[in-house]
Amino acid sequence: MAKPKKPLSQAAPAAADKPATLKDLLNPAVVEKLKAAGDELKAAEAQRKEETRKREEEARKVEQKRLDNDFGHLLENSKMDWRKYKNSN
Repeated sequence: MAKPKKPLSQAAPAAADKPATLKDLLNPAVVEKLKAAGDELKAAEAQRKEETRKREEEARKVEQKRLDNDFGHLLENSKMDWRKYKNSN
């Protein structure tokens, strides 16, 4: 037994049958204001991330400078091979 074929006209809805979206219902000026507000928020978030990155980088520099002045730290982390500097007479 063969299955009955469905008509193609029902499978493809017309463009006019689509429900209205919020963008279609809103005034274009309101849509532009919302886009501008979104862009402003994205810019503020990017600036906040950049400031955070700069603070962390500055803190790393200060910590490295402190460690460079700490003789104990330098002694523990030195990779000096004193045999290279030994005089072989």
